[in-house]
Amino acid sequence: MTIDYKLIGARIQRERKSKKLTQEQLAERLSVSVGYVSQIERGLTKANLEMLAKICTELDCELTHLFDGVVTVKSSYLDEALAERFLRLDAEQKKLAIRLLEAIPEG
Repeated sequence: MTIDYKLIGARIQRERKSKKLTQEQLAERLSVSVGYVSQIERGLTKANLEMLAKICTELDCELTHLFDGVVTVKSSYLDEALAERFLRLDAEQKKLAIRLLEAIPEG
């Protein structure tokens, strides 16, 4: 699983700017350094959940907004999970699974 911290940071920056706050003002409200806020906004620092919740409180936005669509699952994990599940099927279930997969259009 991969988390796109740059996207989270960009969303924080956008919310901050929409509230007409500077990094300095946000840092002061959070009791952190301006550099720390800058690093979060650029995705260089992985803020913990508590800090992200504080940021959302100060910016009056939902925590879920920061995380929407930022997590991706590596395809190798999905391939392994599918293979493991497929191997546990009996012969008839495997035939059905293949028919189902063949019915899905390639994209």
